[in-house]
Amino acid sequence: MRRRPDHRVELLRQVELFAKCSTKELERVASLTTLVDVREGEVLTREGQPGSELFVIASGSATVTLRGRELATLVPGDAFGEMALLERGPRAATVTATTPMRTYVVGPQEFSALLMDVPQIGRKILKALAHRLRVMETSGG
Repeated sequence: MRRRPDHRVELLRQVELFAKCSTKELERVASLTTLVDVREGEVLTREGQPGSELFVIASGSATVTLRGRELATLVPGDAFGEMALLERGPRAATVTATTPMRTYVVGPQEFSALLMDVPQIGRKILKALAHRLRVMETSGG
């Protein structure tokens, strides 16, 4: 009997940070996620506050604001919080649910375990972040 694909794996495949990961690697990441339901209007991250989780949106949408200015709308397949997860520093922006949402969350302990168990995922994440930085530098944003 064929195993049914895990919808979390397909969702993670859409996330820029994990796009270069193999199915087996994505299955490992998916195994470490926790499903969290979010109410409309709930603030998931607050600019300047400490944070240490990565969120992947499974359903619903959220708005990203910086100093009160709207920057983006996040939808299923988008992820946020990776910088605070990696450096355990303050959140770069505020993210607020504009609809009810379902998110998959990776916490700091799970992320550390992932990097210890499967170091090649860490290298792929670093490459994705370096690519993002290079694009920002060349586009002036």
